[in-house]
Amino acid sequence: MSARPATTAPAPAAATGSSAVLDAAGLSFAYARSGAGFGEVSLAIGRREIVCLLGGSGCGKSTLLRVLAGLEAPAAGTVRFLGQPLARPHPRSALVFQQASLLPWLNVFDNAGFGLDFKHQPAADAAARKARVREALAAVGLAAHERAWPAELSGGQAQRVALARALAREPELLFADEPFSALDAITRAEMQALLVDVVRRWHAAVLLVTHDIDEAILVADRILLMAGRPGRIEREWTVGIPHPRDAHAEAVTALRLNILSALREASATGVPPSPTPDEEPST
Repeated sequence: MSARPATTAPAPAAATGSSAVLDAAGLSFAYARSGAGFGEVSLAIGRREIVCLLGGSGCGKSTLLRVLAGLEAPAAGTVRFLGQPLARPHPRSALVFQQASLLPWLNVFDNAGFGLDFKHQPAADAAARKARVREALAAVGLAAHERAWPAELSGGQAQRVALARALAREPELLFADEPFSALDAITRAEMQALLVDVVRRWHAAVLLVTHDIDEAILVADRILLMAGRPGRIEREWTVGIPHPRDAHAEAVTALRLNILSALREASATGVPPSPTPDEEPST
């Protein structure tokens, strides 16, 4: 195991310059009604790197993901994607959320290909788009189900379609906001292994938001701990445990205890209470 301790408010991550698919500096955001959000966040994500943003409810991690993805504008700071300033969602990025959000009137194939012909997507003819969808469905193990309807799918299969829909865009960076949290334990473990596999084969980077320490350890190349209100990145770990990581119980346990200790330390600093549910979206 290689898990290096990090100091409070670490500098931007190791991937910088031409090696970074995304580079953010000095970001802050606050909701108008509650003031909740995050402040002074800087990070970078390298190509083919899986970065997990770990933290408890209300620390701003999902809000940070939305800002990094171009869905929200920061109050301060900059986001650069593939070396260019980001002002809106980039066609070479893709998002996967907790709910698969499949369109019930489209079959698996058409759900996986939904949006590929939108004008902001890179130009491709119909044959190329179909090939991309079939390749993505094969990557998530659903090649034999392309004519199935969403109502016929299990929760895990539906989430595989959502992942295929993202992969069909051939993203440089995949944003994933707790995409497996609603799944049962066995299916969730399968999806975590699948995520690691497809990232390695598709050469995509991933920013994964999660509150699950074990999930972060099992999939991440780096783990960033977010805490406080407004949220800040308080710790960082580089994870060098070989895959599959559940075969390295001692190293996994040691890292888990390290992260738990950091969480307790963050909790002991006197974080204000969470806002009420109607004040802001879930973070």
